[in-house]
Amino acid sequence: MRNKRWRSLFRGTLRSIAVWAVSTLTMLVLAGLLPDFQLQSDTGDSATRIAVTAAAGAGVFGLLSALAWPLLVRFLLLVPALVLGLLVFFLNGSLLLVALRLNPSGRGEAAPETAVVVAAVMSAVASATGATLAVRDDDAYRRRLYRLADRRRRRAAAESGPSSPGTVFLQLDGVGHDVLTDAVLKGLMPAVAAWLGVAMGTAATPGHERKTADDAVVTPATVPGTAPAQGAAAAAPTHRLIPWRTDWSSQTGASQLGILHGSNHDVPAFRWYEKDTGETVVANRPTSAAELQRRAVERTGHGGLLAVDGASRGNLFSGGAGEQALVLSIAIRRRGRANRSRAGYFAYFSDPANAVRTALSFVAEVCREIVQSTRARLRKQRPRVGRGGLYPFIRAFATVVERDVVVAAVMGDMLAGRTAVYADLVAYDEVAHHSGPHSGDAGKVLARLDRALALIAHVAEMAPRPYRIVVLSDHGQSPGETFQTRYGLGLGDLVRAGCGLPVPRRAQRTHSGAEARSAVRAALRRPVEGDGDRHRHTACGHTRPDRRSVPAPRSAAEPVVLASGNLGLVSFPDVPHRMSKEEIDRRHPALLSTLANHPGIGFLLVRSEEHGGVVLAAHGAEVPVDELSDAHPGPLADFGPGAADAVRRTHSFPHTADIMVNSWYDPADGEVLAFEEQIGSHGGLGGAQGRPFLLSPLEFSPPVADGAELTGAEEVHRVLARWLRECDGPQIPVDPEPGTVVPRPTDRAPAVTGGEGGDDADERAA
Repeated sequence: MRNKRWRSLFRGTLRSIAVWAVSTLTMLVLAGLLPDFQLQSDTGDSATRIAVTAAAGAGVFGLLSALAWPLLVRFLLLVPALVLGLLVFFLNGSLLLVALRLNPSGRGEAAPETAVVVAAVMSAVASATGATLAVRDDDAYRRRLYRLADRRRRRAAAESGPSSPGTVFLQLDGVGHDVLTDAVLKGLMPAVAAWLGVAMGTAATPGHERKTADDAVVTPATVPGTAPAQGAAAAAPTHRLIPWRTDWSSQTGASQLGILHGSNHDVPAFRWYEKDTGETVVANRPTSAAELQRRAVERTGHGGLLAVDGASRGNLFSGGAGEQALVLSIAIRRRGRANRSRAGYFAYFSDPANAVRTALSFVAEVCREIVQSTRARLRKQRPRVGRGGLYPFIRAFATVVERDVVVAAVMGDMLAGRTAVYADLVAYDEVAHHSGPHSGDAGKVLARLDRALALIAHVAEMAPRPYRIVVLSDHGQSPGETFQTRYGLGLGDLVRAGCGLPVPRRAQRTHSGAEARSAVRAALRRPVEGDGDRHRHTACGHTRPDRRSVPAPRSAAEPVVLASGNLGLVSFPDVPHRMSKEEIDRRHPALLSTLANHPGIGFLLVRSEEHGGVVLAAHGAEVPVDELSDAHPGPLADFGPGAADAVRRTHSFPHTADIMVNSWYDPADGEVLAFEEQIGSHGGLGGAQGRPFLLSPLEFSPPVADGAELTGAEEVHRVLARWLRECDGPQIPVDPEPGTVVPRPTDRAPAVTGGEGGDDADERAA
């Protein structure tokens, strides 16, 4: 054992010397290329003196990077993550300037902006050299990755690991089942293809299906012109692939809460208004995420899927894990031993090579997004949404910073031997919202995610215990242009018009706006105004909409209209209870008919005093939810099997909105109309958004019986909990039978309280 340690130390010393030599050579080359960077005095020095100066400078810079950089990163945790990537270059350049000042020869000098460039190049070259030299040394590679694990558990995990398998759950946010199979057949995801037994360079011709496992069928029929040639042999599959069906609220908040905590009861959408508190709940707001997690824990009676020796990485919710990094539901708590959500940043960026590499990738991704959005605008692609402002930086954070940090944290968890790890990779979802779920931009993100999966699988081979890797998604995405683009007004404008409230002039001029105002007049038995009555003149001679042209009760409060993809929610905050259809008709006689008959709306859900919940649709269709089923879907026929059950379940929630609005859906093209500025959307019923996937090792029992369908995030939780038990892992209590009393657990996760969260579109980037 002692000889092995000495050999390892000797090899490590040789690698350090090699990295130092390459860094010295790099510094010499840069001094020759950059006019503002010199390693000699103004009168000139000998080649030997210059080489010694470069060697000393490279050595001091390396020592500063190893010793001072982790301390600097500690302070960087106080700044927003978006700023962190930009500060990396500045701080690295500052370390080089300090190294040149400390150089014993006193010859080094560089302009500040040049120092940033030199430091970045030297860090990148040193990182590449070290990785290349260590690629055949498993011990060195393991030690390099092991620094990312919990330092307190490093020695114990290295000496002896448990023999039972651990489980890693990797969530590819927003990747639908069809998108995944298409990417496999196109050759974008070779690691997933190998797990499924689909050899790259082989596929079937249209009409010939290739079975990947007992539960999965991959067919190239949906990818015309991309079927590779026949001939190569496929390896035996190691995983099975099945789709599963989301709840009506097909978005991360509802799905991940159900998967991690076993309950997404009373989560009707991504954002909704709660009348009892007068607040709007937004799933990716820290205060909201903390409250939703508290409710789920209280309802189920257990901490979550990861309650025993688990780690939660990059998620909205903790799952009861003791190790948490980049978890939104704990972001509002004060820092301490119990809250290390941002520790994932420190663990990753404490290595200057990681910091520089990710920072360079961040800048490259910002430039890539600007080029791609400019190309789409010049080509006048349709559909298209705006991609300016901060979006390029938000995209770069999701596709680079968060991906790198989360992947590194997962690798550290495996090397520490943790029993269960759940991580969310949000890159695809962010890009697909703005570029489209089937776009080339989104496809490139899938290819990079596949490389991350392959790296995690490779690290699993060196972990102190065997690992089984499960890959799943929380929802898919459905394509289509926005409601605003197609009809010239948003859902909020349409609701205001239907209520007889003033709407912006642009909305009044649209066909939909005119129809809504006409419906109001007809409902109130008043004549439709002529064009000359629509505006009145101000004293300055300008025209503006005549607020008197569409009468509205003065006592009526402004409705709260919220959007979650193609799902809209309308609430009247001045009414303390959920309004009934009859109450809405008395207050706003034209509203429900205006919405139900609009061509961009598929159906409405409201409460009826006579029938309970009712579904409304065009041409006066009105069906009680208790009468809807897959056999008799009524207005929900186009939305596929399970739609009636999903609507009926949401109707039972205490915080369901007064009016739930699901957009139009075209089953032929799979398109929906988003009420937000997204051309790839999710949140409601209709198309691929409600059909995510579950990719699991064949060692696990089948998720469902043959012929059955996996439905709902809560059912997915029960499947994952069963698999953990099969690994002899955490004993997660299953949901009790109705009527049983659940004992209050002694190890329940503490209630989370704290200050107010922000309203930013992406709280994780703050």
